[in-house]
Amino acid sequence: MVGKGLHGFVLHFAFVVLAMLAWATAPGTAHATDGLASLIADKIETTPQGALIATGNVEVIYQTTRLRATHIAFDPATDQLDITGPLQLVEGSDIILLADQAQLSRDLQIGILRSARLVLNQQLQMAAQQITRSDGRYSELSRAIASSCQVCAASPTPLWEIRARRIVHDQQSHQIYFDNAQFRIAGVPVFYMPRLRMPDPTLKRASGFLMPSLRSSSTFGTGFALPYFWKIGKSRDLTLTPFISNTRAASLGLRYRQALRNDGKLEFEAALTRDSLGDDQPRGYFYGNGTIGLPADYTLSFGIETVSDTSYLLDYSLDQKNRLRSFADLSRFQRDRAISVWVIGTQSNLATENGSILPGRESGMIYQHRLTALGGVMDTEFQAASLYRRSNTDVEGRDTTTLSARLGYTADRHLGGGLLGQIQAQIRADFSDISQDSAYPSALESMTPIGAVSLRWPWVKSGAQGTRQVVSPMLQLVHSNDTGTDGPNDHSALVDFDEGNLFSLNRFPGADGVERGTRANLGLSWLQTNREGDEIGLVIGRVLRARNLGQFNASTGLDGLSSDWLVVARVAQSGGLALTERAVFDDALDFARNELRLAYDTTKWAVSSSHLYLEPDSAEDRPNLTSEWALDARYQLDSTWSAATAWRVDLERGTATEGTFGLQYTNSCVALDLSLSRRFTSSTTVEPTTKLGLTVELIGFGGSSGRAARASECRG
Repeated sequence: MVGKGLHGFVLHFAFVVLAMLAWATAPGTAHATDGLASLIADKIETTPQGALIATGNVEVIYQTTRLRATHIAFDPATDQLDITGPLQLVEGSDIILLADQAQLSRDLQIGILRSARLVLNQQLQMAAQQITRSDGRYSELSRAIASSCQVCAASPTPLWEIRARRIVHDQQSHQIYFDNAQFRIAGVPVFYMPRLRMPDPTLKRASGFLMPSLRSSSTFGTGFALPYFWKIGKSRDLTLTPFISNTRAASLGLRYRQALRNDGKLEFEAALTRDSLGDDQPRGYFYGNGTIGLPADYTLSFGIETVSDTSYLLDYSLDQKNRLRSFADLSRFQRDRAISVWVIGTQSNLATENGSILPGRESGMIYQHRLTALGGVMDTEFQAASLYRRSNTDVEGRDTTTLSARLGYTADRHLGGGLLGQIQAQIRADFSDISQDSAYPSALESMTPIGAVSLRWPWVKSGAQGTRQVVSPMLQLVHSNDTGTDGPNDHSALVDFDEGNLFSLNRFPGADGVERGTRANLGLSWLQTNREGDEIGLVIGRVLRARNLGQFNASTGLDGLSSDWLVVARVAQSGGLALTERAVFDDALDFARNELRLAYDTTKWAVSSSHLYLEPDSAEDRPNLTSEWALDARYQLDSTWSAATAWRVDLERGTATEGTFGLQYTNSCVALDLSLSRRFTSSTTVEPTTKLGLTVELIGFGGSSGRAARASECRG
């Protein structure tokens, strides 16, 4: 035995050197270019016949393979290792072999292990009377059992297992082959397959069937989906998902993905369906999107959305969009300039909407350039947009083309005493060509100069425990001409009043809107932070005008001589609480808009809730008052069970629009998802629908969802 202290260290070092020399000088030993094996043990001796015997805490290291055992004997005549266990053979970070006894080649790649277990990626275990290793690639298990479930003395039967006459693991292709395979649940045989191939847990992408799912709906009955994943190459794959229900509804879905150079990508998904809901006529949808890198730093992006009928997406719970959008965009973004050219097509997915008066095609471009000059920043912008409707009816079929050019200058100054100042100057030229609308002339042009002066006076206070408060009052005076002919508002119909544009020179988001008149933008912000990362913030603002030019609708909160009050409150705590309140209301506390979002997230449970209130506005295609409440919640019942629910309620009508409830069970070897959903709303083409879904996933095989497996505990 190795001694203690310096004497023990010398003996231990001598044993290591002797082992390496014996290993390296043995007949057929690999040259240094192939790597030498290292042997460490409590005791090493050689026999007169040249055999090497190591006993006590034996460890062999060869390249990426590590072997631990109690006794190893190397016979140079047979070039073989006789190993007495318990032994552990580790290859890389994914493969572990455990056995009572083994005979292996010197490089540990060929041989036999008896009473052995093979563990892959610390998930899937395969036990056998004997494991035969060959070619440094294959591990053949005879009379074997495979499972990723933890087996306890109190519960020796795994939740699921695959028993086979023979199992072969191909380490190179990451595949597992089963002969005469029998799948059992809780020890009870469920089905038998003479041949079965499954990817091992280390394989991320491989052709083969994915986990099936069972779906039940009051619309199409009970159906079964079995996806097939086809690995076309390293950068491409295709997933085919056939679906069949008991009401003769049949569907074939597909998803194609391809990775391109320069971080580009392509992705397409579609489905072709024949069911009784479509009068036995083919139904389906097609979605696609992609990003392609081009020379000179240009990027081409596109998206495609189309569907056969207005109810298909809701019938199969694919999407809830009221309008489908297809586009192509060519753009380049650099440090001081940007350019984008686009075309957009819109398809209505509402049976009650007249698609011919919807802006069906829009095209445009924008170019921006900025540079430092005259002690500030000068920026230029050129924008063009064209909008086309299919209708030839006057007013409803209006088509427009808008051109806009802008030159601006901004300079910041420190005025002393902590006062910060900013001056802005801008001149803008606009031209519009209008057709099929007798309410407007065929051509409009205008020139709009804008000037602004801003003052901000931040006050900072530091307190105990790293608390820091910043209070910033701000005043911005903006002057522009009151006169000017406004054209139709096609590109700027949706105007938001929030903290992002409180001090903006123009709150119209599109190229066809210019905010005019003399006005004062007033605001006060307060922010408190501490070392833990907690934040509390408040913003209060209002706009005062010299004249009411009637450019904004009442629902925006920006109309009148005095706008509504804008109040934004935000709370964010490191413990998981996040609260945001954004409200627009007048002096009488009548709300035009209100949005409240609350979220709290812990390891045990999480909840997210929101409330949205919007006054009706026909200009924004909202003829009715909007008041909606939404809730998403999750609760971890124990280490294996969790529950989740989501609800959306129309408070104005006093009815729920949709609700879901789900249960999930996850342990070390299986994941089960059970979901129940109900859509309460109805229309002329869509009826209220209840759906039930069930998905079972065996953890331990490639192609799984990758969710973290929870290790079960053995008690008793």
